[in-house]
Amino acid sequence: MNRTMAVAHKNKTFATFLAAFLGAAGLHRFYLAGFRDFWGWAHLLATFLGLLLFLAGGNRPAFFSLMPAILSGIVAIIEALVIGLTPDDKWDARHNAGSGRRSDSRWPLAVLLVFTVGAGAIAVIGTLARTFDLLFTGGSFG
Repeated sequence: MNRTMAVAHKNKTFATFLAAFLGAAGLHRFYLAGFRDFWGWAHLLATFLGLLLFLAGGNRPAFFSLMPAILSGIVAIIEALVIGLTPDDKWDARHNAGSGRRSDSRWPLAVLLVFTVGAGAIAVIGTLARTFDLLFTGGSFG
């Protein structure tokens, strides 16, 4: 008996949401590529390492302890933008070739992308500002 396995349809809006909100933990990578995805594990490890360094304390600013998790989050925001801005036909060719369904992104994706751009800009500017504050003034501004 010849059975064809149907491939699960990967929703682009949901993948963008995962990358924007839970991307530092690599959940979007696991959703798209499964648990064998190297970069998903790299995201998860960076977040875990940042939290472990933060909890360990020590004689360093908490901001620097959390830096692996912060950088993983910033990379995830960039990935959210790449996922969300991929045209539907290219998305389907890459992630939904065997699903038998077509993607049709609508306004929720656009709203999510606007939020992601804003959050990403705040994250990058805040990270740069705090880094320069700690490195050049010793944390004088907080």
